[in-house]
Amino acid sequence: MNNPNELALPAAGQSPAASQAPNPAAARSKRGRASLRAIALGSALPVLVLAIWQLAGNLGWIDAFFLPTPAAILESLWNLMASGKMATHLGISIGRAAAGFALGGSLGLIFGLLTGFSRKSEIFLDPTVQMLRMIPHLAIAPLIILWFGFGETSKVLIIAKGAFFPLYVNTFLGIRSVDKKLFEVSRVLQYSRIQQMIKLIIPSSLPNLLMGLRLSLAVSWLGLVVAELIGSQSGVGFLINLAKQSSLTEQIFVGVLVFAVVGMMVDLFVRSLERRLLKWRDSYKG
Repeated sequence: MNNPNELALPAAGQSPAASQAPNPAAARSKRGRASLRAIALGSALPVLVLAIWQLAGNLGWIDAFFLPTPAAILESLWNLMASGKMATHLGISIGRAAAGFALGGSLGLIFGLLTGFSRKSEIFLDPTVQMLRMIPHLAIAPLIILWFGFGETSKVLIIAKGAFFPLYVNTFLGIRSVDKKLFEVSRVLQYSRIQQMIKLIIPSSLPNLLMGLRLSLAVSWLGLVVAELIGSQSGVGFLINLAKQSSLTEQIFVGVLVFAVVGMMVDLFVRSLERRLLKWRDSYKG
């Protein structure tokens, strides 16, 4: 009988290192089970709320005009999808949000780099940018519409205004949060300015840049709601306005649901990008 205190020997023809090597298939299976558990746990509360909501509607505890049941909302969504209206208006909304984000986000990144790298640029630009950042969407939107009318230009500019500031602020903070000692090391290694940016500044400020990207995309989507609700003849916001005028409460809920789902999908995409690019960080998981 083997002594339980003795160390187990590897099988014949198998090296000790091979016997201790992790099994990739087992690791993938473990990650898959963990992902399924996380999805199930995250879905529990929404499913419970929807079930109670539907039950209350079926029993007549809530007025269907003010709060239609989930089944009625899904039926309205299906009708809009079957008619092709939802795909058309959603495509227009996504195009507007993308254009506004491209304009505002790129300008925010450029200005953030300028003020982050140059103290003189910070003194010259940052006070004005911070003052403009405090102006709400709803306060500036009527002025933009007065200047540019109800066309696509005004909508893109309203979205760009919101997309600008998160990337500007987080780019600036990311550059300024780089440890000064790392710059001293780069001087010893005789790095050029380009090498400092590629090998030092960008990796160190990447968490802030990705956070700025995430917030900028979110604010772009929120800015789209403001732009389309104020004045539009197309887009998901237009569908909500049309449903309000026709007293179609379930269609209003459909528009709100579409805004929420698309916004969540964009946020999940950026979060997955963060997980891939920031694997080197040893952060608290909770």
